[in-house]
Amino acid sequence: MAGYVGILVSDPSLQNQFTQVELRSLKTHFTSMRRESGKLTMGDLASRMSRLKVVGENLSEQERADFIADLYPNLNDEVDFEFFLKVYLKLHAHASSRTGSPAKNSSAFLKAATTTLLHTISESEKASYVAHINNYLAQDGFLNKYLPIDPSSNDLFEFVKDGVLLCKLINVAVPGTIDERAINTKRLLNPWERNENHTLCLNSAKAIGCTVVNIGTQDFIEGRRHLVLGLISQIIKIQLLADLNLKKTPQLVELVDDSKDVEELMSLPPEKILLRWMNFQLKKSPYKKIVSNFSTDVKDAEAYAHLLNVLAPEHSNPSTLAVKDPFQRAKLVLEHADRMGCKRYLTAKDIVDGSPNLNLAFVAHIFQHRNGLSTETKQISFLETLPDDAQVSREERVFRFWINSLGNSTYIDNVFEDLRNGWILLETLDKVSPGIVNWKIANRPPIKLPFKKVENCNQVVKIGKQLKFSLVNIAGNDIVQGNKKLILAYLWQLMRYNILQLLKNLRFHSHGKEITDVDILRWANTKVSNSGSQSRMDSFKDKSLSDGIFFLELLSAVQPRSVNWSLVTKGVTDDQKKMNATYIISIARKLGCSIFLLPEDITEVNQKMILTLTASIMYWFLKQPVEEKPSATSDSENGSQAETNSNSTTDDSASESSVE
Repeated sequence: MAGYVGILVSDPSLQNQFTQVELRSLKTHFTSMRRESGKLTMGDLASRMSRLKVVGENLSEQERADFIADLYPNLNDEVDFEFFLKVYLKLHAHASSRTGSPAKNSSAFLKAATTTLLHTISESEKASYVAHINNYLAQDGFLNKYLPIDPSSNDLFEFVKDGVLLCKLINVAVPGTIDERAINTKRLLNPWERNENHTLCLNSAKAIGCTVVNIGTQDFIEGRRHLVLGLISQIIKIQLLADLNLKKTPQLVELVDDSKDVEELMSLPPEKILLRWMNFQLKKSPYKKIVSNFSTDVKDAEAYAHLLNVLAPEHSNPSTLAVKDPFQRAKLVLEHADRMGCKRYLTAKDIVDGSPNLNLAFVAHIFQHRNGLSTETKQISFLETLPDDAQVSREERVFRFWINSLGNSTYIDNVFEDLRNGWILLETLDKVSPGIVNWKIANRPPIKLPFKKVENCNQVVKIGKQLKFSLVNIAGNDIVQGNKKLILAYLWQLMRYNILQLLKNLRFHSHGKEITDVDILRWANTKVSNSGSQSRMDSFKDKSLSDGIFFLELLSAVQPRSVNWSLVTKGVTDDQKKMNATYIISIARKLGCSIFLLPEDITEVNQKMILTLTASIMYWFLKQPVEEKPSATSDSENGSQAETNSNSTTDDSASESSVE
């Protein structure tokens, strides 16, 4: 590791500040910044650092520019990587001091698990997360012998080393994500079994929306504290914000005035909805300020005092608003919350320090416990006029989590809204096909002029045609306008192209031939047939696949020890089919497949998701060293397709139209 770091950074003082993973991540950012214009000057840094966590989120471009200008008067000087790191560290420290947060990035529950720098951890956050785990997993039959964890100790980092606790925590956040039959829960796990649990955890975390780029199974086995806390914080945030949508809490419609505003509300990320809810309630009080963040705007605890007086006036204390000291006011606020029955998640010091993670958790729990919204349904009639397409919603979710898993500069919350300026699509295309984007003509956010967004999206469409996507009647403006059908059609082809390219890159012995849908279908049937089974699938929309048996046999064929057949149902009833589907997804993730489908996609035989599942299993198998494969395999099993007639990646004879 030291040798690799030395290649990137020669300054020992810088080497001590970063790990190899962090240096690689920052090197990627630096290269991307420099690529846009061929070089990077001091004057460029303020705008281009907007993509970096903490520095980009907690300082405005003008604040970054002023800070840099004070330190480095000559803005025309070109910046190399080491100098970029030095500027970054100074800006990071400045941003942290501004928000009152610790030296590391504690501001991004959802986004910063992989970019947490400087390796200090917040003891307050650790204690809060431990309390959350103790509360929600106390009744778990396997974990109760380890719980409660002492929040003042480092026991948490020992308990995560077998992977079980993290898997269980994911299921608390999004019930049913992991089939617990797939978790290895023996008293003593061997290294292989521990690795399987962590692989299952990481792939499942991605599937519920966590960012886990640059986190590996070894990080948990070694108990790397900042990475462990980073992932736990994301999982807990997803749990706490789960009700902040109109499907779970239709009463949120009270926050808007008409159906147009409802659509806007539906596209907001949960944190923004929580802020809107908080300000909606504060309008009922004498408090006149707008709360725009969970850090500096709540440090004096005044907003909290007014919010709790509105929601639970019966528990109010007149002294809360009368005291002058913010710390004393924060203590009284927490006493009010205790009387309401709310879990604290934070201390008075965390409030006055402006800890964004813990303040957000506190407000989210208040919302869960008492949201103060009307139980009347007259306004909810707005929702009846909005389209409720479950299939569109599921596909949007799959593509959103897939894009977020690639580690782009911005986390997206809604593909129909967050892709409209074209920038994230360009970043995604560059990840899938490096070098294909012409960054010199790309417009970087924030983009105020509509035609600049259209320019980005026109390049997105142009590249799609270059990659032989079927894009009849699709123009850049369709993406800018948020045309759902066309955006989903484009994303499906992009995701499919990505998996086919991954397979092609593994097929060095296929003489450069493209992998097609037919090849994937043939490979799967050959694997299952060679294992002695009579099962087969005729296409990726074969209705017989709904019972899940074929995929369980495929998984067993590529890794015989992966399926415990005593846990498999006959797949006759709907419940049995769903049990098998849930088991399939967890087993595939446990092996190492990065997949984003839901059990319903298997039971309903969604051909797009069936194709990605099959291709992901094939990709995992072909990546394994020959000696680790369960048996000797022929060229046809490995996917060598000398007999394949077509070289086209858009051969859809197996999956039908890729945009239907």
